[in-house]
Amino acid sequence: MPTATYETRRSQLLDYFDRTAVEAWKRLTSDAPLSGIRATVREGRERMRATLLSWLPEDLSGRRVLDAGCGTGALAVAAAQRGAEVVAVDLSPTLIGLARDRAASLGIGGRIKWTVGDMLDPELGPFDHVVAMDSLIHYRATDVVRALGGLAVRTRVSLLFTFAPRTPLLAAMHAVGRLFPKSDRAPSIEPVSERGLRHLLSAEPALAAMAMGRSTRVQRGFYTSQAMELARR
Repeated sequence: MPTATYETRRSQLLDYFDRTAVEAWKRLTSDAPLSGIRATVREGRERMRATLLSWLPEDLSGRRVLDAGCGTGALAVAAAQRGAEVVAVDLSPTLIGLARDRAASLGIGGRIKWTVGDMLDPELGPFDHVVAMDSLIHYRATDVVRALGGLAVRTRVSLLFTFAPRTPLLAAMHAVGRLFPKSDRAPSIEPVSERGLRHLLSAEPALAAMAMGRSTRVQRGFYTSQAMELARR
């Protein structure tokens, strides 16, 4: 069951991504020209998405994949193009609508189920692979591990996710962000050390059947995120 802190942050994220940041997110995830910080964020996200996709089988025919926190749907589309049956879920109805519109012309609509809701909803069913790219980075480490435990019990093969690694740059950005008025803030990320996260993961009973696998950091300008693989033993 989601904790109170998870639910509070989830509400903040819904407000931000469905209202405050919609236009910026549309541009960031399109091929529109960008400059400066946003260009590096786009490049970093593209590299991270390619990394996570490289950890999935090239042929996903007959596999069921959850894109947990799908945003505008680029990863869901790529998985469907490999033959997967994809459930793409996001809190934001606006982003789901944009993702559906972007995918409509690609001839893969029947392989993607676009869903507005919480990635932890058990009604979404079981999956062969679950991917949560940059959708857990805003939650406390303890909530992240609990969420992964909830996802793992419905994952047959692998669970891929990203976290915000604790680095001097991210720590500085986090501190500066707290100086802005609350009304002007994006939901802050929650940096965590890889060592600390691994300790929490190893202590979570719901993850006992999952082995920690690959771990790779992607850093490009103002984008820093780390991918980690949990694979069923």
